[in-house]
Amino acid sequence: MFKKILIANRGEIACRVIKTARRMGIATVAVYSDADARAPFVQMADEAVHIGPSPASESYLVADKIIAACKATGAEAVHPGYGFLSERTSFAEALAKENIAFIGPPVNAIAAMGDKIESKKLAKEAGVNVVPGFVGEIDDTEHAVRISNEIGYPVMMKASAGGGGKGMRLAYDEKDVREGFEATKREGLNSFGDDRVFIEKFILNPRHIEIQILGDQHGNILYLNERECSIQRRHQKVVEEAPSPFVTEKMRKAMGEQCVALARAVGYYSAGTVELIVSGADPTGESFYFLEMNTRLQVEHPVTEAITGIDLVEQMIRVAAGEKLEMTQDDIKIDGWAIENRVYAEDPYRGFLPSTGRLVRYRTPVPAWEGDARGVDGVRVDAGVEEGGEVSIFYDPMIAKLVTWGETRDEAADLQVAALDRFEIEGLGHNIDFVSAIMQHPRFRSGELTTGFIAEEYPEGFHGADAGDDVIRALAAIAGFMASAEADRARRTDGQLGDRLDPPAKWQVTVGGTAHKVKLGHKHIKVDGEAIDIALEYTPGDRLVVAEIDETELAVKVAKTRTGWRMTTRGRIHDVRVLPWHVAPLTQHMIEKIPPDLSKFLICPMPGLLVTLHVGEGDKVEAGQPLATVEAMKMENILRAEKAGVVKTVNAAQGDSLAVDAVILEME
Repeated sequence: MFKKILIANRGEIACRVIKTARRMGIATVAVYSDADARAPFVQMADEAVHIGPSPASESYLVADKIIAACKATGAEAVHPGYGFLSERTSFAEALAKENIAFIGPPVNAIAAMGDKIESKKLAKEAGVNVVPGFVGEIDDTEHAVRISNEIGYPVMMKASAGGGGKGMRLAYDEKDVREGFEATKREGLNSFGDDRVFIEKFILNPRHIEIQILGDQHGNILYLNERECSIQRRHQKVVEEAPSPFVTEKMRKAMGEQCVALARAVGYYSAGTVELIVSGADPTGESFYFLEMNTRLQVEHPVTEAITGIDLVEQMIRVAAGEKLEMTQDDIKIDGWAIENRVYAEDPYRGFLPSTGRLVRYRTPVPAWEGDARGVDGVRVDAGVEEGGEVSIFYDPMIAKLVTWGETRDEAADLQVAALDRFEIEGLGHNIDFVSAIMQHPRFRSGELTTGFIAEEYPEGFHGADAGDDVIRALAAIAGFMASAEADRARRTDGQLGDRLDPPAKWQVTVGGTAHKVKLGHKHIKVDGEAIDIALEYTPGDRLVVAEIDETELAVKVAKTRTGWRMTTRGRIHDVRVLPWHVAPLTQHMIEKIPPDLSKFLICPMPGLLVTLHVGEGDKVEAGQPLATVEAMKMENILRAEKAGVVKTVNAAQGDSLAVDAVILEME
């Protein structure tokens, strides 16, 4: 067994590998860029080596620097995590030349399956079902248009070396191909150093299902069941679960055996994932097609660990050290259900724009994961950040992964909702409300999933989960209780409320535009005259209030505002106004403040790099026309005109680094 390994990655996966290695008695080495100098994984490792500036192209993607760090520290093996160099054949070959073990598959398997174009050719030759498409190299945009017309729309354009949802564009017509082909090439080149693109037919009502593979160097290859990863946004996974509510035992066996055969054909060992697209329109479940094989660990691997009890990182290390797998296919079972939500630094209330900045407050529902596949009471948090840390523009926007395990799918989903209510993040935008809304959505609960779930269920964007009357009444009661507690403190500390012995007990609480009469008695809280059976504690300044209502727990994040509180629970933000009964009628005399019209300005919605400026001064533009392309967190975002007009002034140039709310141009 290895005595020391180096983790050629960062963030939560670096923390994840370090914890397993520590449990195995293996020393660890971290490598870090300027941006990560104070990151938790750097402090957690036994040793740490600085490898360069913040951009990944100058640090984490430079193989020579990783190898130099191995030599300097005496690391015998490298775990690449996912992304970065994890699927670079040149990196694995360079390690082999230096007699440093690669904790991953053999070079020939990476080469065969890591290139999406070549892997499709191999799969087709092996008799595996592949999605209809063009798997050769595409010359230019005109060539891409001809190919797309021949295949038939809709089509998917993908970067050959892509992954993680990057370098992908869905095209419904020729216009989409012309607009997106070059952007797909650029994303492939910027993220993976390869601008080749392939085009394939887009399967209608598709479900994204993947099979976890695990093999050793002695010819043993197993499939560890499937994961459902259909809920995606911009082709990037948001929710993953294991097993899939769609897959039957017969399907599981057919998929698993086919994927094992494919892996065996390329001499695969270590952990890997074969991704499949399944037509939801086929009730038999037999219409599944090979998409690609990821020759590395997947972000969503914890859900497989939770239902199988197998530590995949440990198995990867043991396999790389030459050990045989100690389990057989018959040993692989499914115990319960696991769901993972990716907590991203993006704002769903603003069109999912990337959000960077400092984590002013960061509290997780349970302590960080320390080795139990199912966490604490079925709740597991894998993270690589801490309070006071910064989410920068240089890397992907994932803050943490929240994994829950239950005996049933509904139990796992209920645990997600409860845990998300206790997840506190302040200082930047995040998607906690959004994933909570998904967990509660009737369609999610029914298991009727496709990769179009988010687009279909939130066509006008996300504005918060629907709140039932019981939640609204509970919030009104909690707000009234907090208002009385605040008033009582004011009375007791400096006499602000005079000499009355009791604080105000009657409040008008407005939630969602509806006013409620809340009255506090010695034994009950009444909302609109009806008593609520509620128990809670609140001390002014608390950020999280946990109430018990009819033996059901409700956690509410609270933030003081000028006239009440901003209360967040069950996937929705509620701006709650609280006024004494005798003051509330006076609000009708307040003058409404009208916000300024900013539609003539193109304002940068997030920090990023201005990649392309599509117009110049004096150009006429139409509503919806692309005006600028801004890259943030390795993704390109097209900014479009809100209305027709003429460009009056341009305030930025291609290549500029833009701050949030920077004015790019102004229209007449």
